[in-house]
Amino acid sequence: MVYFNGFSLHNEEELFKEFVVESDLCVAGFSYGSQQAFEYVYSSRERIDRLILLSPAFFQTQKTSFIRTQLRYFEAGKEAYVKQFLANVAYPSNLDLSNYLKVGTKEELEALLTYTWDKQKIQEVLDRGTTIEVFLGKDDKIIDAQAAFDFFASLTTTYFIKSVGHLLRG
Repeated sequence: MVYFNGFSLHNEEELFKEFVVESDLCVAGFSYGSQQAFEYVYSSRERIDRLILLSPAFFQTQKTSFIRTQLRYFEAGKEAYVKQFLANVAYPSNLDLSNYLKVGTKEELEALLTYTWDKQKIQEVLDRGTTIEVFLGKDDKIIDAQAAFDFFASLTTTYFIKSVGHLLRG
């Protein structure tokens, strides 16, 4: 399996063992890593049977001011921003993510906040025979999970899990 990490994280794939398929023909990603996983699959000409998007970072319904504010807070205090960000990622669990911490860059944050999921590109991946599964937590404090569900559900197999947040844990 090829796995892509979330923003400011590394080696967190062990947290998602129950959602992923251990196969050479599977690609998975968490949050920011979902965007990277999708682009990897989209650009690949290799056989990929399954793409698993775990809490895909979905900000295309946010106003430009939201994105500017996030970037400004990050620049003003990267460590404080990442600490609060990871607390929101873990919510509603109290899982300590410090073992997975790898502080991201402003460029990575900007890329994840400005990424646009494209229905046509998703359909092209599906037309190649790749199954796309999306897992979303209803209580996610990072993204608008309902907007993400509304977007992905018409195209992919989408699971909207009650009482869990961005980490898909309660």
